[in-house]
Amino acid sequence: MKRMIALALAACLVFALSACGAKKEEAQAPASNGASQATSAAAGQEVKIVASNYQFDQAEYKVKKGENITVTLENKQGMHGVQIKEFNVSLDGSKKSATFKADKEGTYDIVCSVPCGSGHMSMKSKLIVES
Repeated sequence: MKRMIALALAACLVFALSACGAKKEEAQAPASNGASQATSAAAGQEVKIVASNYQFDQAEYKVKKGENITVTLENKQGMHGVQIKEFNVSLDGSKKSATFKADKEGTYDIVCSVPCGSGHMSMKSKLIVES
């Protein structure tokens, strides 16, 4: 019985460490000024969220109220997901993009929806919808 519990705990530990433990890229190209920020487009705005070990690339993302917003997830390091509950946005390794209408002004939590290791609970950002 003790052996099975130890084996189960070891398997859980391996999973938790491997989720965010993807090897780092040798050289990362610096992001351009507007690459990860919300940008206006004729059909709405695009928000690119870049996830790495226990953090998103920005503390907050600003969009305009009333516009269609396309959110795209890029995993730089590890496996992560994005969830914005108020707009029913849920992205992960199989679904990398979603579009919604930013019809409610306010500040909304963006959280990692894939358990990614010891820093998972602090992996948060904000979506700010303003007029």
